[in-house]
Order: sequence, then structure tokens, then C-alpha cells
Amino acid sequence: MATKKIFPTKSSASLTPWLCIAALVILIDQLTKITITKTFQLGEEKAITSFFNLVLAYNKGAAFSFLSNSGGWQRYFFTGIGIVAAIFIVYLLKKNGSQRMFAWALSLILGGALGNVIDRLLYGHVVDFLDFYWRGLGHFPAFNVADSAICVGAGLFILDELRRVNK
Repeated sequence: MATKKIFPTKSSASLTPWLCIAALVILIDQLTKITITKTFQLGEEKAITSFFNLVLAYNKGAAFSFLSNSGGWQRYFFTGIGIVAAIFIVYLLKKNGSQRMFAWALSLILGGALGNVIDRLLYGHVVDFLDFYWRGLGHFPAFNVADSAICVGAGLFILDELRRVNK
């Protein structure tokens, strides 16, 4: 009896495993955001280590709160960008699902982008809660699981491209 592979091979690329990875990112992202919003008040911090806090923060802009004080139009702009990016990523996954590292990168980016789109649609802002800092250097802007997935996906994408160039 032949076993069915979870991840596609070069001869049989399926969209399903990659969409499942994106869905898992969305699920973890939304569960953590729901937990933090039910546990914390806006701006409340809880020290976890000497370099990490949990904090409830709202971001109406993009990365690093870019355009967060721009009057509200940015909510729709970044939601639109996220939706267009998601559609394009699904197209790329369908076309290149057999390229594992590339597909992993796209799946993580897709899940992260849609996790933040969900926040913008439901709340009008993105919920951030991971706060890293280093002694006198200050705090890195708060972020969330979706942001982390996007960064890891971008890193995998760069690594995949570097591998291609070296071949």
C-alpha cells in the first residue's frame, strides 16, 4: 500500500499542505491575540525576562507603526495590500508548490498577512504584544505571531533565492 506524502514532490504539487500551514499560522496568531486582549488592558506590560515583556499595543499603521497616525485611511490601504498580496501568494503557491523552501516562505508570509488583515477588518488595528528590549538600547517595536511568520517567511525566501543563485 502506497503512503500519501504530506508535502508535495516535484512530480505532484498540491496547494493543500501550503494552505494548511498558512491556516495554522492564522490560528496561532488569532488565538494569541484573543488571549492577550482578554488578559491585558491597553498599554499594560508584564515582565517575562530581563529582555522580554508581554504588552498589549494597537497598531493602526504598518511595520514599526508606520503611518499609524494618518487619519484612518491606512486601515483600508493596508487591508487592500494584504488581500492583493494573499491572492498573488496563492497564485505563486499553486504554480510553484513543488519548490519546498519557496512554498514554506510563501505559506508563512500568507498566514501572517492574513492574520493582520483579520485584525484590521475586525478591530481597525493590529494587535501587538511581543515586546523585546536590550538594557539601555530601548524597546524594539511590539509585534505579534503574524509579524514573526512574515519575517521568518521573508528570511526563507531570501535563503531560497541565495541557494538558487549559487546553483
